[in-house]
This record gives sequence, structure tokens and C-alpha cells, in this order.
Amino acid sequence: MLDGLEVTIIGALGAVLTSPHTLNLSPQAVGAIGSCYLAGAVAGALLFGAATDRFGRRRIFFLTLGCYLAGVALSAFAWNGAALGAFRLLTGLGIGGEYAAVNSAVDELIPARLRGRVALGLNGTYWLGAVIGAGMSLVLLNPHWLPEDLGWRLGFGIGAVIGLGVLALRRIIPESPRWLITHGRAQEAEALMREIEARTDSDVPDDLPKLTLQPRKSFGLGVILPVLLRTYRARTILVLALMAAQAFLYNALFFTYALMLTRFYHVPQGRAGLYLLPLAAGNFLGPLWLGWLFDTLGRRIMLAATYILSGVLLAATGYGFLHGWFDATTQTLAWAAIFFIASSAASAAYLTASELFPLEIRALAIALFYAFGTALGGVLAPLVFGRLIGDGSPLAICGGYLFAGALMAGAGVLAAFLAVPAEGQSLEALSTPLSATAAD
Repeated sequence: MLDGLEVTIIGALGAVLTSPHTLNLSPQAVGAIGSCYLAGAVAGALLFGAATDRFGRRRIFFLTLGCYLAGVALSAFAWNGAALGAFRLLTGLGIGGEYAAVNSAVDELIPARLRGRVALGLNGTYWLGAVIGAGMSLVLLNPHWLPEDLGWRLGFGIGAVIGLGVLALRRIIPESPRWLITHGRAQEAEALMREIEARTDSDVPDDLPKLTLQPRKSFGLGVILPVLLRTYRARTILVLALMAAQAFLYNALFFTYALMLTRFYHVPQGRAGLYLLPLAAGNFLGPLWLGWLFDTLGRRIMLAATYILSGVLLAATGYGFLHGWFDATTQTLAWAAIFFIASSAASAAYLTASELFPLEIRALAIALFYAFGTALGGVLAPLVFGRLIGDGSPLAICGGYLFAGALMAGAGVLAAFLAVPAEGQSLEALSTPLSATAAD
């Protein structure tokens, strides 16, 4: 939710920040600030991903959120583009760490039969943050209600307020029993499992498969890299493709959508956020309505279908933009239709990264894929599209859409061949823990 809020705020503020009454930035500078946020997210994912596997999911929750709070509060007081870029990098640092910690905890605390729809639904809460950001931008960026140089600063303050509320809520989240048992804390894991069983009035059958573990507190790159590059090479290639493709599509469009609306469709700056509401609604409803199909039809079918279809629709939208088929409203509706499908695809990429690799390196694996996928497909996207929009060439922008659509469709074709039928399977059945004994 917080990530969605931040991306939406900077997207809605893009046009406002180019005003001489604010920071007087160029479209290219706005795109660069978006890239600073994403670069921070890459670094945060790597830093906190390793820490999550070493020190636990729950403890890192509070560190990543504290980093986010500091960055977003300082962003409200930025005095020029360089300062805002630095503070957005700090904000991204915390958000990047969130992905590894949160997705690890979700997979390890949710029953296998529901893991797909729950993971997609929770990742879809990104768009609740987007709705909040879009709605607030209508108020904060309206010059009749607030001075132009004050409204955008208050927009960043919203994130700090919500973050403090999340900080209080996180106190109720337990540590992962799986993490506890693999780090030699068997008594704590057993006590937590008894509490969960008592709360749900359920008994665990005695005939389930059993594993014997030899706990280790950490696994270095010497252990991790062979697992990713040799043992699970096909899975690694698949997840990288999924992450990079969705990162390019989303970061290209959402960091620059306000510039598109104001430059080509002459939408007033203060009303750009209004057009994000149907986009956010489509993105939020997609995982909610399609998520159960990942648990029933299966991962392979749904990954391939959502990636290929969203790529084809995006390419068609670029062609329509080039030939002048759209106004501001119809362009927004076309984007909303694309993102209804693409949001399920993007959320499923995080699900795939988190459920297909061994328990002891799960958070770091998520972090590595998030970092490399974002670096490959996300950091460059706002810069590229910011320059394309700044140049004002519809043909060049159409080319950008076609390229993003080809990335999505290509990742979908790859999923048709390499995706693992993980629906209904326990995490340990999908990949044996590294600490399991040779006999098991």
C-alpha cells in the first residue's frame, strides 16, 4: 500500500514539479527522480533481503518501515531536485526491503491451497495506496484550495501519517514458524504452532511427510548462487523475465502518466490525479477477481495468459495513440483494461519468486529478483519515457509502448514452458530446505 502511495504521488506531482512556482524541474528531471526512488528500492531489497533471512521476518519489518518514514518525511521539505532525489532514494530503500520481508511472511503463514489468491490480493493492496494518493492529489494540487508550493509537500506527508499507523499494526504479526525452526529456535516455533492450532481448532495429521533439519543461522553467496544458477536455473530465468517485464511496464507508465495527460491531452495539472482513479480500480480489482484462478486453473496457464494478453493490449494501445484514436478519457479506460490483467501478472511474479526457492534463502531470493528485475526493467523505464514524452514524438512513444508490450508477451511465452505447477503444493514440496539432511 505504501509503495502504491509513493509511486502515485510522484506520478501525480510530475507535472506540478515542473512549475516555476515549485521546483521548476524538467520532464527528464521528474523521470530521474522516479529512477532515484527505484534505485533505492533495488539497494534496499538487497540489504534488507539478506537481513530478513538472517535476523527474521518480523524484526526487519520495523527497520524497513522506519527507513521509509524518514525518507518520506524529508521529501516533504526538499528544496531542489537533487535533494528530492536523495530523499526519494531513502524512501525507496525502505520500500525495497519491505518486499522481501512481507512476501516471505505471507508465503510461510498462508495455507498452500489459498496461497495464490492471498498473495495476489495482498500485493494488490498496492493499489489501495494508489487510490489514496490519487484522491488526495485532487485536493492537494488544486491551486484554489492550497498554494502550489504547499500542496505537493503535504502529499508526501500523507505517507508518513499512514506509515505510523502501519507501524502500530505490525505488532500483531508473528514471526514465521518456518524461520524459527531453521534457526534453532524449535521451542518458540512449537509454541507458536500450538497457539495457531488452538485458535483455528485444528489438528495436524500424524502421517504428513517429515523432514530432519540441521539449523544454520545464515547461508552465504557461496551456497545461494549455485542454488539459483545451477539447481534451479530454469526457475531463475523465468522469475527474472517476469520481474523485469512487469517492472518496465508499470514504472514506464505510472511515473509519467501525468506528463502524458497534460502534454498530449491538455488535462489541467490539478486534475491529473482524477484519471488515476479508474487505473487504480482496475489494478486492485484484477488480482481480487482473477487470483483464485491461479489456485484452480494453475500457475502456468494463468502466468502465460496474463502476461501475453496484457502485452498484446499494451501494443494495441500504443498503436491507437499513434493514430489519434484516444482522448484523455478513452486513453485512461484503455490503460485501465490493460492493468486489470497486468496487475495479476505483476503480483504473480512476486508469488513465483517467493514460493519456488528454499526456505533459508527465500527473502534474499525475492530481494535479488526484485533488485535485478527492477534494475533491468524499472530504473531505466521512467528515464526513457520521460525523455520520449519530453521530445513530444507520438511515434517514439508508440515505439516505447510496443517495446514494453513485447517484453510482457515474451515473458508470458517463457512462462508457458518454464512455469512450475505450484498450486496446492507445500513450500517444502516445491523446494527442499537447504538445512534438510541428505537422507531426507
